[in-house]
Amino acid sequence: MSAFPPAILALADGTVFYGKGIGAVGATTGEVVFNTSMSGYQEILTDPSYCRQIVTLTYPHIGNTGINAEDGEAGKVHAAGLVIRDLPLVASNWRCEQSLDAYLKSENIVAIAGIDTRKLTRILREKGAQSGCIVTAATAAELNVEAALAQARAFPGLAGMDLAKVVSATESYPWTEGEWQLDKGYVEQSAPRFHVVAYDFGVKRNILRMLAERGCRLTVVPAQTSAAEVLALNPDGVFLSNGPGDPEPCDYAITAIQEILAKRIPTFGICLGHQLLALASGAKTLKMKFGHHGANHPVKDLDSGQVLITSQNHGFAVDTANLPSNLRATHVSLFDGSLQGLARTDVPAFCFQGHPEASPGPHDVAYLFDRFIALMEAKG
Repeated sequence: MSAFPPAILALADGTVFYGKGIGAVGATTGEVVFNTSMSGYQEILTDPSYCRQIVTLTYPHIGNTGINAEDGEAGKVHAAGLVIRDLPLVASNWRCEQSLDAYLKSENIVAIAGIDTRKLTRILREKGAQSGCIVTAATAAELNVEAALAQARAFPGLAGMDLAKVVSATESYPWTEGEWQLDKGYVEQSAPRFHVVAYDFGVKRNILRMLAERGCRLTVVPAQTSAAEVLALNPDGVFLSNGPGDPEPCDYAITAIQEILAKRIPTFGICLGHQLLALASGAKTLKMKFGHHGANHPVKDLDSGQVLITSQNHGFAVDTANLPSNLRATHVSLFDGSLQGLARTDVPAFCFQGHPEASPGPHDVAYLFDRFIALMEAKG
């Protein structure tokens, strides 16, 4: 215990947890959420959708397999902080290049271990996602609980916060890298059949890989790219990526999507992209109590009746009340009945709230990528 500095996690409701600091020394604030995944902590930390969020991992032992250079979903950690129960003393895996603690230090991420994450999760389930502050210091005497509580309460929350343009790439770039293979690593794809323009609202790399694997040449464009610029690229299809924050302030994206849909270009949205497509179609979104964050969420496909286990990461959802007539519900959550999928009835466009690319998680809904390919094939 003495090898790690003292740390606290202060919640806006006044609850304070005492533990040990891992990663960088300092302070961080954000919306505290919990994720039930048992593995994939590197992918979770680097998922841009976690921007301005402090992630609590409910599985107790985090860090067993260390960190490697290949599994990040972005070029840096986007989570505001990390909360875990136990940091193993040894990281052991044939692909391990760095311990979790060393990785967090190198990324300047403040994190805390050694707290009762079950108690914290119960608080978040009962009261909803809360603003919080993690502070680590050289000595316990330097920890200022009142200052940490004040910082937690000063965090405004994610409602009304446009973070897509914060995490998005600033310039367009091509993508041809396919899925990881045991003997070859990530394989460059050749002879693509389709040109897909992918909006980067905080895109995960594995989404791009799964599209490339299915024969797509990708041009990734910044979040604020206009429809005219996209149409000038003559795409066979348009992809709307995942991302952080509230979808409603992203008026630039909503307008662009409306103009793209008017041209009847096949369009597929995931996560934030799902919400933006819904808003562009006349629906509304809402802030959830504590959201969906995990790799074992059951979702029902309303067309086939099949139950799918999915990876989820979202704190906002499309409001099911008064869906416009041009939208049809295709998937619902079996945890809380929230809307998980939509299809336009008048243009070739559909979207899914969860993460069919998983990373981490199951691939039960990977067929949605094939559905997107089929739409582009049908267009000719």
